[in-house]
Amino acid sequence: MKAIIFNGSLERRTLSTSGLISDYFSERLKRLGIHTDIFTLADSGIPLFDVTLNKTPLAVERMTQMFTDADLHIWLAPLYHGSIPGVMKNCLDWLEVTANRKEPYLTDKTVGLVCWADGLQAMQGINAMDSIAKSLRAWPLPFSVPVLRSALFAGDNSTEISDLYSGKFNQLISIATSKKVALID
Repeated sequence: MKAIIFNGSLERRTLSTSGLISDYFSERLKRLGIHTDIFTLADSGIPLFDVTLNKTPLAVERMTQMFTDADLHIWLAPLYHGSIPGVMKNCLDWLEVTANRKEPYLTDKTVGLVCWADGLQAMQGINAMDSIAKSLRAWPLPFSVPVLRSALFAGDNSTEISDLYSGKFNQLISIATSKKVALID
């Protein structure tokens, strides 16, 4: 199984919220023997979505390959003004270059969703990502993690994920990595 952690934030700091959450998921998935890549939007070089280009930008080709190769996606986003960052949506819009493939977009990929906010509205970001994932023919997990930023870490100035959220992140990983059961008629 291959997994991709889509860090949809533009934070570049070593100890950024998005970086710490990305690392948490990456470490846990690797412990389960799952090949894991982190796609950090801030370092990706993805240009503004432009369908009039004659050639797909190299950064987009790389991103598309990573996204379509992964069986499992974990999407991470901060909440900005009621939704996910526009650059995250722009990146996902580039999956349009796969529209003519036998299995376009993110057909049948499993997607886990995490959004954090300073207030209690992180669910708005989850809802936005859920809608986008479904539009891309993916399967968002029925369990997602809206995060209250002030409760994310174990204490003031801590970089350790709190017990509350490590439990929720671990539950998301457990659901995402459980073996798929074939339905019998």
